[in-house]
Amino acid sequence: MKTWSEVAEIQPLASRIITNSIIKDRISHAYLIQGARGTGKNPIALLLAKTVFCTNKTASEPCLECNACKRIESGNHPDLHWIEPDPDRQSIRKEQIDHLQKEFNYSGMESNKKVYVISDADTLTVNAANRILKFLEEPSKETTAIMLTDNSQSIISTIRSRCQVIDLKPLNPEAFRTQLIDSGMAERDALLMSALTNNFDDAFSWTADEWFAQSRKLMIQLIEMFSRNPNEVFLFIHSKWMPHFKDRKQQEQGLDLMLLAFKDILYFHIGKQDGMAVFQQDGDQIENLSMFFSQGQLLDILNKLLEAKRKLKQNVNPTLVMEQLAVQIQR
Repeated sequence: MKTWSEVAEIQPLASRIITNSIIKDRISHAYLIQGARGTGKNPIALLLAKTVFCTNKTASEPCLECNACKRIESGNHPDLHWIEPDPDRQSIRKEQIDHLQKEFNYSGMESNKKVYVISDADTLTVNAANRILKFLEEPSKETTAIMLTDNSQSIISTIRSRCQVIDLKPLNPEAFRTQLIDSGMAERDALLMSALTNNFDDAFSWTADEWFAQSRKLMIQLIEMFSRNPNEVFLFIHSKWMPHFKDRKQQEQGLDLMLLAFKDILYFHIGKQDGMAVFQQDGDQIENLSMFFSQGQLLDILNKLLEAKRKLKQNVNPTLVMEQLAVQIQR
């Protein structure tokens, strides 16, 4: 999405809110952009930054050709700061915000304007969140904050209340599945990918990725183990699951696959086989699992999986999360 017109085709409400503020010269000092992966958070943040810095924009649209637009596109504009979670700790630390604060004590390199983007803002530690809050409580007229998150409810209320919240709507899975099939993806793969992501590039890379193929196998093995060999579940988690799903994003993806598989079992129960994304509709595998797990159990398991995802985002030890989840599923 390179223009607000393109954003409007996918996220019409978000586009309208932001472009109206641009045209009226009332860009908010802080935005909290919420949406699932693939709904356009990063492209919208980049486009908004281009709009702020562009020296030749027309109405709400940046020109995309000036020096500022090109430098933002290439990732080397000196007055645009992009903060992401520390890969080792999988969170945004106080030290990162302290460094940002130090940068903002200096004048802009190319203008008086500054923009900072905080990706995965729900991973801010308590101390980092308090540092950001000080930024938001005393906003500079020439500063724009853009915070990105999958779930704004994970952001502390004092930060949310100081931001203009932009909700991005989930993309239509059926339209996305058709797009994948039209682009050459097998129908079965397209069904799974459209349930798992809204990102076109991710969908195609995952279908060709050996790590992802192994993830699917491990997930199915674990679910079948609950019904066939429950005494071996904890050994499997320690010897197979955790060595494979190493970082937080991989661990979340493992839980996403489990969510889809347990949804399939529930769909089989209630006669919605067309919605199944993981299991074959007429296979013995899904029939056996549906006999083992009741509808009530499945609804409880789906809630426990969502709770496990929340714990991962809160930096609870991932092995502990999986052990607790296993106990809850086996009850």
